[in-house]
Amino acid sequence: MDKKIVIIPTYNEKENIEAITRKVFSLPGDFQILIIDDGSPDGTATIVKGLQTEFPDRLHLLERSGKQGLGTAYLTGFKWSLDHGYDYIFEMDADFSHNPDDLLRLYAACAEQGADLAVGSRYCHGVSVVDWPMSRIIMSYYASAYVRGILGMKVFDTTAGFVCYTRKVLETIDLDAVQMKGYGFQIEMKYTAYRLGFKISEVPIIFTNRQLGTSKMSSGIFGEAFWGVIKLRFRKIKGRQ
Repeated sequence: MDKKIVIIPTYNEKENIEAITRKVFSLPGDFQILIIDDGSPDGTATIVKGLQTEFPDRLHLLERSGKQGLGTAYLTGFKWSLDHGYDYIFEMDADFSHNPDDLLRLYAACAEQGADLAVGSRYCHGVSVVDWPMSRIIMSYYASAYVRGILGMKVFDTTAGFVCYTRKVLETIDLDAVQMKGYGFQIEMKYTAYRLGFKISEVPIIFTNRQLGTSKMSSGIFGEAFWGVIKLRFRKIKGRQ
């Protein structure tokens, strides 16, 4: 059976972490979870450790000191997952903005339909976002349009954080060369996979704004992505030999 792991970075997600863990583990397909917690002062990691006594073989935890960035969390998780022999590696938020049921559809896009990288897309069939203010929808939608225009990549939701990678994609990308650490990381990973010739499939999802906890978005995140995309356009992309 394929080994599948869902990487969930956390910072102050005590309201969501148990519920999202139990939901993922209720799905068919024997998904495992890797929580990467950046020193949450609200005790998120303590809750995870309690759940590990119930799910000792399926729930994994890496603790880091302080907020080190979304991109570095995922890169740490990717390397850990490759070292531990996983075949399909997923990115997902802890706050239920991504519906865990859609993990099955992302997996099917790769395992059954031939994609190397499957993106849970908010924008491939119009706009599928619930409970966001219109200003944020406009900013997010046109950010993806901007990325497509600069990079020439035919992906509608370039900033999406709900993704399934096949092992061969993450083995091929030089993870140590990834430069963007905030939400620009999502763009850089997709563009690198695209430039290396991997097949990217977008799976339409409905994205729902978090109901519990606090958003981690900031203006600095968008600034990094804006300028980083321009630099990315002119960077030479190489895979690991």
